[in-house]
Amino acid sequence: MEHVVGLFRVAELVREGDNLVRIPIMGQALCAGFPSPADDFLEGALELPRWLAPNPPATFAWNISGDSMRGAGIFDRDLAVVDRSLKPGNGSVVVAAIDGEMSIKRLRIEGNVARLAFENPDLPAFAVQEAAEGEIWGVVRFSIRWHIARAGLVR
Repeated sequence: MEHVVGLFRVAELVREGDNLVRIPIMGQALCAGFPSPADDFLEGALELPRWLAPNPPATFAWNISGDSMRGAGIFDRDLAVVDRSLKPGNGSVVVAAIDGEMSIKRLRIEGNVARLAFENPDLPAFAVQEAAEGEIWGVVRFSIRWHIARAGLVR
């Protein structure tokens, strides 16, 4: 049997990378749709194995609000883990500050034009330049979704 370098089982990674890092959870939900008013505060922290958050000082968790990123597999009430140290590229799911409001979108680069797109065909993409102020804040490394009902939350 051929040995594959760099391929691990999750149990092996947890054993080898047993040191945990604390990632702040931002109190403002990221809008998966059109931005909503900001609340700049931290809600708590999430402990993750270092292999999931290799650059803790640049990593943050954000709650998702809305369903416009469902085509990317990111749904309302998911948790997105965002790394500010990653360089965004065409197709990256990013957190962007659009006119001062934080939002999650898909980055599409067409020639010299960067567009932020919803993952919902009913919503239009828009050029970053169309916003009075637009800045890519970080790249979504992964998201976490609950598959059981959460106490106290009613859909």
